[in-house]
Amino acid sequence: MDNTTALLGLLGTGASYGYDLKNSYDRWFGVKKPLAFGQVYSTLMRLSRNGWIEMIGAEAGSGPDRKRYEITLAGRSRVQEWMFTAEMPSETLQSNLFAKTIIALLLGDPANRVLDLQRSRHMAEMRELTKEKQGAPLETVFACDYALFHIEADLRWIDLAVSRLSELQAAVAR
Repeated sequence: MDNTTALLGLLGTGASYGYDLKNSYDRWFGVKKPLAFGQVYSTLMRLSRNGWIEMIGAEAGSGPDRKRYEITLAGRSRVQEWMFTAEMPSETLQSNLFAKTIIALLLGDPANRVLDLQRSRHMAEMRELTKEKQGAPLETVFACDYALFHIEADLRWIDLAVSRLSELQAAVAR
């Protein structure tokens, strides 16, 4: 995920302080992996340097001054460009699993064991995500559904790979 542009997009909803921006990011996107405060502030500095946001005020507090930022027209344009540019599906979503399968075949180790272990791990993650959805806010359900569909695709690939292992073993042996 592009954390920088997501933060910029959140600033498009209205001027904000770094602390509030981090909380908003974590609410929508950081359920499993919240952003560190340092990452937020270094990103704000970069966004400012690029001319995509500007500081519109600062308030003294018990610690460092609280700086308030807002998105610029150039920043809004950047968010629009990002939102309306289709993402290319990653060719390497399962590169590690694919590599492990091939290496197992090359070494004469049981590739089906590699695939079975991954299937078990995926199934456990699906159970966790399904539990997490119960009684959760809609944004959490939405994020869990996204992850579940990706895991389902991986499981379909694992099943296909298992059905082709003997063919693949022969191809690797050549």
